[in-house]
Amino acid sequence: MMNAENLRDAEQRRLAWRCRRGMLELDIVLQRFMAQHFNDLTLDELSAFDVMLALPDNEFWDVLQMKNLHLKSKAQQSIVDKIHSLQAA
Repeated sequence: MMNAENLRDAEQRRLAWRCRRGMLELDIVLQRFMAQHFNDLTLDELSAFDVMLALPDNEFWDVLQMKNLHLKSKAQQSIVDKIHSLQAA
C-alpha cells in the first residue's frame, strides 16, 4: 500500500538518481543539496528542481554560478539560494 511517506521516499530516490551528473562538480553540489534540503522542500520547489534537473550540465552549472539565469519561478530561485547556502558553509 502506498502512503505519503512511501511516495516521498520514491520521489527522493528518483531525484537523487537524476542528480547523478557527468560533471563532477555539479554531481557533488546536487548530492549535498539532496542530503541537506530534500526533506524541507515544498511541492513547488520539488517540481522546480525536477525541471532544473532536465537542463544540460553546463547550463545547470551556469545557473548555479549565476552566469546564465534561466530561472522561471520563485521556487527555482529558492533552490539556487539553498544550493548557494551550502557552498557558503
